[in-house]
Amino acid sequence: MDRSSPSRFRRSAPFVAVAAAAALTLAGCASAHGGKKAEEAAQNASAGKANTPRMTVAMVTHQAPGDTFWDTVRKGAEAAAAKDNIKLIYSADPNAGNQANLVQNAIDQKVDGIAVTLAKPDAMKSVIGKAEQAGIPVVGLNSGLSDWKQLGLLSFFGQDESVAGEAFGDKLNTTGAKKIVCVIQEQGNVGLTQRCDGVKKTFKGTTETLYVNGTDMPSVRSTITAKLKQDSAIDTVVTLGAPFALTAVQSVGDAGSKAKVATFDLNKDLVKAVQDGSIEFAVDQQPYLQGYLAVDALWLYKNNGNYSGGGVQPVLTGPAFVDKSNVDKVAEFAAKGTR
Repeated sequence: MDRSSPSRFRRSAPFVAVAAAAALTLAGCASAHGGKKAEEAAQNASAGKANTPRMTVAMVTHQAPGDTFWDTVRKGAEAAAAKDNIKLIYSADPNAGNQANLVQNAIDQKVDGIAVTLAKPDAMKSVIGKAEQAGIPVVGLNSGLSDWKQLGLLSFFGQDESVAGEAFGDKLNTTGAKKIVCVIQEQGNVGLTQRCDGVKKTFKGTTETLYVNGTDMPSVRSTITAKLKQDSAIDTVVTLGAPFALTAVQSVGDAGSKAKVATFDLNKDLVKAVQDGSIEFAVDQQPYLQGYLAVDALWLYKNNGNYSGGGVQPVLTGPAFVDKSNVDKVAEFAAKGTR
């Protein structure tokens, strides 16, 4: 298999975009990654299982403990792995140095492909270079849209966080919001910063940024509560993940505030909160699709030499707004853990 870098590929062959990737049948979610369970899940997949040689793919993310967003990413990855006869090895660490070590572990295991998030791209640059030197193709997902080409990845699957943030700010302008606080749960995470910066760019009111420790939810709750008590002019809390939005709703109650809550990202509990009105709206970047397409892209590259986006453009999975007008359509999928 030719595992040449994207730049070398572009010089030697025409771009091959995988427009059909998103149209592939999304097979049923596997209950666990890799090994026998993934094989058993594949037997129940409506699209059947690929008869290509068994591959091993490592997915390494910056997931923090308890962040349910990544459960949906993983389900998508497992569905693609089951369909494509892939053994999926999933690992995660929010610490950039530890995440880089996990990528190195995948290289040492001589996997056939790596899917990685780039929340802190500078910390991942060296190890990604080592993967490429070892002839292991690497794709990006979720975080790193501004850096994936520079780091030599084959493809990227996610949303443009700056664009999403700007759209979020525009949406807030229609709700009557005047002063917001944007809650960042992981300091130094490029994508989260881009979201708040985008909101600030288009929102016509006043924006403040509040940093919280996203790995300590009681602390998140108390920090937001204190901010709302300290500044009663805040009329909207903007969070950057579903668990933090649900916690912010509790903070609003604790503070005796009338502030509304709006957020980026979904999970099934967040969808219910939009339905009952405790969350005003959410931005969906379709994490299931990110995980699915990242794994499927590595299979397509190995077995057909395809580059999603032609190796030069990201494959965007969002943003899309979920509010009272369309939440019921999303709810049935969210209940399955796939939205």
